[in-house]
Amino acid sequence: MNEDNLLKECLSGNAKAQKLLYDTYARKMFGVCLRYASDKSMAEDFMQEGFIRIFMKLNSFKSQGSLEGWMRRIIVNTALESLRKKDILRNSLELSDADQQHAEFINAAVISTENEEDDDNKYHVPSDVLYKLINEMPVGFRTVFNLYAVEEYSHKEIGSISVKGLQNHNMQGQEPGYRND
Repeated sequence: MNEDNLLKECLSGNAKAQKLLYDTYARKMFGVCLRYASDKSMAEDFMQEGFIRIFMKLNSFKSQGSLEGWMRRIIVNTALESLRKKDILRNSLELSDADQQHAEFINAAVISTENEEDDDNKYHVPSDVLYKLINEMPVGFRTVFNLYAVEEYSHKEIGSISVKGLQNHNMQGQEPGYRND
């Protein structure tokens, strides 16, 4: 079934089509959730809430971009909203002595390729080490890193997300703002 037909079937309430949509994108979207969650359980919560929102907003998808990209934005915004509600972004841990330990770990893990003529490729951090380091970052720092390095948000967009989170924390009863999804 092509994407357009799948969307039409989902919008008409076809449960098999909805399951197919979920099954098609669940693995990728769960990977997105894991980048923002502090554990698997939190990622599962982000995923469940995200897919509920995806199905509720499916009629607003205009096919002007990829369905996967549209879904990813909803998943990311769902995770960010949850982190803001829990005040995780604002109350992220301060950098501490753990940074020195991480620096030593990185220095031990970096593979020097001193024979390389290109200075840009002189040092290489193995992907498993990089993944471990990213996952050990406090949730707030990891969230900003993911927004910038993975989701390609601009510094201005990330700043506005943080400001919205602080504003929403102080304005009871109002829904946190979303990036255009």
